[in-house]
Amino acid sequence: MTAYCKIGGLFIYILFFLVQHGIGKECTQIKKHGQYSCEGRNLTYIPTSLPSSVKILDFSFNFLPTLKRSVFPQLNDLQHLDLTRCHIHHIADDAFLNMKNLTTLILTGNPVSYFGPDSLNVLHKLHRLVLMDSGLYSLNIRFNNLTKLQELNIGTNNIQSMALPPFMIHFEDFNLLDLHANNISILKVNDTNILQQMKGNLTLILSRNPILHIEPGAFQNMYLRELNIRNAFASLDAQRDGLKALSGLNVGKLVIGNYIENFMLKTSDGDLNGLCLINFEEIDSLCAGWSASELQCIVNATKISIERGNVRAIENVPFQGVKELRIVANIPVSLELSHLETLETLVAIQTNYIYIVGISDMPRLQHIDLSQNRVHITDCCENYFKRMPNIRSLNLSNNGNIYLSNNPFSGLSSLEVLDFHQTTLKGLATKFELFKKLQNLKYLDISYTDFTFWSTVSFGSLNRLKVLKMAGNHFQEDALSYLFENLTSVEYIDISNCEIDSIAWRTFKDLPRLQQLLLNQNRLMVLDFVTHPNLKDLRLLEVHTNNIASIPLNILQNLPKNLTVLDLSFNPIDCSCSQINFILWITSHQQIFPKKNNILCKSQSLGSRHKTIDFDVESCERIRRFTIVTSICAVVLLVLASFLAYRFQFYLRYGYILLKGYRTSRQQEWSYDAFVIYSSKDECWVMDELVENLENGIPPIHLCLHVRDFEAGKAITSNIIDEGIMGSRKIIVVVSKHFTDSSWCRFEFEVAQSWLVTQGNPNIIIIILEDVEEEKTKKVFGLHKHLKKNTYLKWSSNPINNTRFWIRLRKAVIT
Repeated sequence: MTAYCKIGGLFIYILFFLVQHGIGKECTQIKKHGQYSCEGRNLTYIPTSLPSSVKILDFSFNFLPTLKRSVFPQLNDLQHLDLTRCHIHHIADDAFLNMKNLTTLILTGNPVSYFGPDSLNVLHKLHRLVLMDSGLYSLNIRFNNLTKLQELNIGTNNIQSMALPPFMIHFEDFNLLDLHANNISILKVNDTNILQQMKGNLTLILSRNPILHIEPGAFQNMYLRELNIRNAFASLDAQRDGLKALSGLNVGKLVIGNYIENFMLKTSDGDLNGLCLINFEEIDSLCAGWSASELQCIVNATKISIERGNVRAIENVPFQGVKELRIVANIPVSLELSHLETLETLVAIQTNYIYIVGISDMPRLQHIDLSQNRVHITDCCENYFKRMPNIRSLNLSNNGNIYLSNNPFSGLSSLEVLDFHQTTLKGLATKFELFKKLQNLKYLDISYTDFTFWSTVSFGSLNRLKVLKMAGNHFQEDALSYLFENLTSVEYIDISNCEIDSIAWRTFKDLPRLQQLLLNQNRLMVLDFVTHPNLKDLRLLEVHTNNIASIPLNILQNLPKNLTVLDLSFNPIDCSCSQINFILWITSHQQIFPKKNNILCKSQSLGSRHKTIDFDVESCERIRRFTIVTSICAVVLLVLASFLAYRFQFYLRYGYILLKGYRTSRQQEWSYDAFVIYSSKDECWVMDELVENLENGIPPIHLCLHVRDFEAGKAITSNIIDEGIMGSRKIIVVVSKHFTDSSWCRFEFEVAQSWLVTQGNPNIIIIILEDVEEEKTKKVFGLHKHLKKNTYLKWSSNPINNTRFWIRLRKAVIT
């Protein structure tokens, strides 16, 4: 044993050492108005980072073995301090001097072995003190100055007597004493003297104590607001005697029974007969058997709750003033409750089977709950709830089949709440105005009732309806478009899981007050209907688990301005750069998505669990920028190419002709002796002089002239290469000022020059018709260089010179 103690001590020392050296984490603010949590941070001190204005501090599950003044900083505004399970062993007198305004102190689960004589007395304003599971054997603690104390919870300890210290007589506001799960076995008259003298509105909790004996008279003439003796007796015999010993007790609410039904204990009639000696207004019974005679003991109660008890029939119980009757999870029960004129609330739920004999003639009955009973009703509902004009709520949910009569709600015009969810409704095919007479109805739930709506069905008469739940049903044709006409007061609609694939624009036009719309688990692909002007007050829209891949920007920009919650989770969101505006909108409006981590991408390139908010928007931006730059460059290049093509159109033609000519056979026969390149403005000289002297001379020289020999209808460039350059042995170039100014002349010369070079036949004969400035000859590519390197002929008006000119020209052409 000594070894184990040493190991335990070593463990505590190591834990203390690790915590002291920084493993603990600081506290965090969890709410506004000065609420902080340091729960489970392995701290050995109150962090100095806490503001002095902190009002609520949760410091549970840390390590504070000794409480003294130096542990707590000055926290003058602190009102609530939770030190649950902080390993506290020692509380010094000055421990709480820095927090004198404390109203709640929780010391649950601390093995306190020493309380300083005045450690608690400094807390003059304390209202609530919790010392649960603290190893206490008695209330031998000085807290006599806590005169404002209202609640004392000392449950789950080892206290053997409920006798209170005498000074508690002065606790005028004291109203709760919780002694549950202690070791109290005997209650004597002297143990209750202080309680008798306090005469307050007190709640006393003695549940889960092993009470063997209560001295008669211990509670005589005592008044308690509530007495909880559930599971408070060691045996059925002790319970039987104990209830009788409570004779003369006046209590507002009596809580009895057991938390767990013990089938091993053999009950018998009369176990609860002692209740007849106690005066109570309300009784809450759990797992208790009730015989007919025992039920007679509760006939004067105004509120009765029997949960998981054995009550087979209560129709013969002469209740006197019961206002609320609650029966939960009982074995089969027969329910015949006619003529209970005082009953206002009836709850009979979770019974295995319930046989409704009759519920009628109860003029004050307002609330009926018969849910979760597997009940089957035919010819419902006016035949089952007769002459009860003040029924305001009727709950028949989670039952079997209910067959509605022709006028099911006749006589129930006061209904404000009607709930049929998870109950199959039959006989509705012809009931087009099923709810017509329920003009006061505010809440209607017909979810999952296997109901099929037609366009002839309408809720139009329910002009006070605020909540409409109809999930899990069916709609034929365009029934949904007409269903909500005139429902001007509706604030909440649920039509989830109805296999809806589209919603018309006009569907919600008559719902100006609609605030919450649930369309989950349908097949919707578009949400254009949400932008209807009459949905301006819409605050919550749930469309999770639909087929929404994207929402156009124009719809996003026109969503209701009051929309603060939008659930798009589990939709196949298209996470591609084509939807970048939608994805950016989701990212920038994350505050309206309650389940933003469940908004997932549906993309082949991304994983099935890829979150939309994690989509790489930057990659799309890069692609977009690249596309924009590429497009701009393409446009610039196109414009530049067009400009260059226009600017150098002759050079392009020139290149084309070269390419075409290069591919043509060089063995072609010549049609002309010479092709004449000249300006049209020099045509008179060409025709009068050149043609006259060469073609009419001996031997005649056949010239190719564009004005005469080019083929009509054929492209000029083609004529130049085919007829002129390729069809002639020689090229005659007539150079003049007009020639250098003519783009066509320049083009023809450059083509001819390049062509003859590629063919290895540089036979170009230059005739200088008139002197041309050197700068102008440079305008024609290769002309200036050709004149520098080759002999040319020059025309002169001198007849002698001209004779020599023609002889030389004829010889140049013929050879």
